[in-house]
Amino acid sequence: MKIENIDVIKKIGEEVELAGWVHARRDHGKIIFIDLRDRSGLVQVVLSEKLYEKAKGLGPEFVVKIKGLVKERPENMKNEKIATGSVEIEATDLEILAKAKVPPFNPTEDTRKVNEDKRMEYRYIDIRSERMRKNLELRGKVIKFLRDYLNKLGFLEIETPNLTKSTPEGARDYLVPCRVHFGQFYALPQSPQQFKQLLMVAGIEKYFQIARCFRDEDPRGDRQPEHTQLDLEMSFIEQKDVMKLNEDLLIALVKEIAPDKKINEIPFPVMTYAEAIEKYKTDRPDLRKDQSDEKELGFCWVIDFPFFKKDPDGKWTFTHNPFSDPMPEDKEKFLKGEIEKTRTSQYDIVLNGSEIGGGSIRSHQAEILNKVFEVLGYSKEKTQDQFGHMFKAFEFGVPPHGGIAWGVDRLVSILANEKSIREVIAFPKTGDGRDLLMGAPSEVDQEQLDELGIKIVKQSAGGSQTENK
Repeated sequence: MKIENIDVIKKIGEEVELAGWVHARRDHGKIIFIDLRDRSGLVQVVLSEKLYEKAKGLGPEFVVKIKGLVKERPENMKNEKIATGSVEIEATDLEILAKAKVPPFNPTEDTRKVNEDKRMEYRYIDIRSERMRKNLELRGKVIKFLRDYLNKLGFLEIETPNLTKSTPEGARDYLVPCRVHFGQFYALPQSPQQFKQLLMVAGIEKYFQIARCFRDEDPRGDRQPEHTQLDLEMSFIEQKDVMKLNEDLLIALVKEIAPDKKINEIPFPVMTYAEAIEKYKTDRPDLRKDQSDEKELGFCWVIDFPFFKKDPDGKWTFTHNPFSDPMPEDKEKFLKGEIEKTRTSQYDIVLNGSEIGGGSIRSHQAEILNKVFEVLGYSKEKTQDQFGHMFKAFEFGVPPHGGIAWGVDRLVSILANEKSIREVIAFPKTGDGRDLLMGAPSEVDQEQLDELGIKIVKQSAGGSQTENK
């Protein structure tokens, strides 16, 4: 059975079986040397003259299986640049498992130099590069650490639906037509916001999940139509409790997963929104002493955000989340209609000038929540239609609760010293939402549209829209 390349250093003098990709090839007459690559790294294999006929056709990225003897290299031949550089494999058998075309770019080099669209089209080649593999390994370690840490604290991991009701949460919903209920639609969740609050009503008290979230936003730089959150919620807590738990979690994560990084200030600085704007002209300040230092991590909390702001049409809209609770000392002002003076219980966690997470204490009183939607211009009928399920649940005993959501993609990209979240996502989409690997979005068969009662209406400007037949 195949062993990982990295394990050969413990097998000196033993026969082993290895398998992987031809990373590099060097010919010395009838003796061929190859660097064999698997996920754990490289190892040098010596293919002697008796294997020459089999080996002479080997090309880059061929998939091979090797049987051979692990031998220690002479002292002056050891390669300190790779973990297995003290040994080599004297091959006794070679099997070519799969031939390979010359790849569209060289995965043995830093693929950041390659056109990004090309990398996305051939992502399975891109991921073979050492940098991309390490980025995905880092992402996996971060997610495992989060799960282990929160499980030890008594949090229960619960999956919430990916097919739900369309409700306003700040961006456009991705709509999914329902064939069984003709003319009706599901929406993909922008976040698990309402479900996690309903889990608090249900008495779960400590919930989390690694959640997939979907937002149909206009093309915006370093964003994705779907992204991953650490989503958590707790009952019977205050703002300081949520902030303390998350700060402890981040400190522990950096210590364990990214020990080469240095957090520049513990406890994390806390500033109000007004202070951040006045001093840094942004609510996402970069507090690193040297902003070119990739090893420095400047965390901070930003609190006391205004609950509402005016949109371009002069109407009130929420700054973060309509389910947030006003700050305790502002509730009376809010109920009296002093909208501009109302602060939300929102708290954002910022790292190196990027917001990596945000949350709030939630409104668990129907009077407050009704007032929020009234300020937003909702009629009683619309509020009931959109959120009646929440008000119904609140009639059955809802605890005070609050939580937070982290952008896992953003956090991992910073820890990996990458400028784009696409570098830490296995199969990302372009800035305008295209999947170049699979060729999505794509047209579908007319038969599928007919089943759903959907008609494509061509627009003279070249766009298109959908409508029910």
